[in-house]
Amino acid sequence: MPIGVPKVPFRLPGEEDAARVDVYNRLYRERLLFLGQQVDDEIANQLIGIMMYLNGEDQAKDMYSYINSPGGAVLAGISAYDAMQFVIPDVHTICMGLAASMGSSILAGGEITRRIALPHARVMIHQPASSYYDGQAGECVMEAEEASKLRDCITRVYAQRTGKPLWIISEDTERDVFPSAEEAQDYGVADPVALENASEMKYSMSKN
Repeated sequence: MPIGVPKVPFRLPGEEDAARVDVYNRLYRERLLFLGQQVDDEIANQLIGIMMYLNGEDQAKDMYSYINSPGGAVLAGISAYDAMQFVIPDVHTICMGLAASMGSSILAGGEITRRIALPHARVMIHQPASSYYDGQAGECVMEAEEASKLRDCITRVYAQRTGKPLWIISEDTERDVFPSAEEAQDYGVADPVALENASEMKYSMSKN
């Protein structure tokens, strides 16, 4: 079988015959989104575009975002996070593998009680990093100020989504923290109740 994204048959609305589309496009039609790579502007724009389309198509059906990401660009991740808060349907987030850095912020940004970290998943939280390029002193100062603003933004996001005080989040993100799935639930990045409802979610999705 050739390497690449497999294609599956799917009959587009209004068409008599089924066409073959790649499996991700087919899954998007079922409101399943995937973040399976480093977060950058391209993947963030793709996720935002899909969420906006699905939001306009049907505001009563939930979306499901599957995450296996090492993190990436802060501004790109924040744009995806804001889109999740903007759309009307609930966005369920499911960590499968790793949700690190901005990946964990997006995991935490799912609808409260709808955020799942599967049993063998790993989560990592930390403060945003700067590129620290060589340049004039004034440019370095400006970059340090921007990095401080981004850190405050991420700290507020974690505080809002976990219910923990800002000072605790600030201390915990001083260095990389790798909670297990259960520890992520205790911390508030994921929801303990979500795993209890996972079987029900699988059943409802299998009927669609």
